[in-house]
Amino acid sequence: MLDLNLPSFDINVKKTKEKFSVLDPLRRKYVALTPEEWVRQHFVNFLLTEKGYPSALVANEVQINLNGQKRRCDTVIYNRNLTPLMIVEYKAPDVNITQTVFDQIVRYNIVLKVKYLIVSNGLNHFCCKMNYEDRTFEYLSDIPLYNELEVLSNKF
Repeated sequence: MLDLNLPSFDINVKKTKEKFSVLDPLRRKYVALTPEEWVRQHFVNFLLTEKGYPSALVANEVQINLNGQKRRCDTVIYNRNLTPLMIVEYKAPDVNITQTVFDQIVRYNIVLKVKYLIVSNGLNHFCCKMNYEDRTFEYLSDIPLYNELEVLSNKF
């Protein structure tokens, strides 16, 4: 698989009948190893090991109901009260991060109303903080540590 702009780690991959699968420790099962899944596993590992996100508060493939249709958020981060705090949307490394990608995560946020949105293709990562009072958002220069999210979220 392609090198990413994320720390490498010992990822658990297996091959069965010409197909590769990767162990998703959050879902506790092997899933198809697609380019997007490669990004997800590396990004989640980065959040857990480098940014201090508790694995118990991170969930992959979270189903939501958007205008009567079932959709799945790639990753949702929760606060310690189990309220959604952040949505992360992944794309394959060869997919450019465009307005269409941001539109997708914003639609998911209509349901969850989180404070932070992240979009990543493994090479480029964009994090923004929502301000619902002013109906604006601000791009952050870095992905915050988990304990910074908790503190920042309590202020709003």
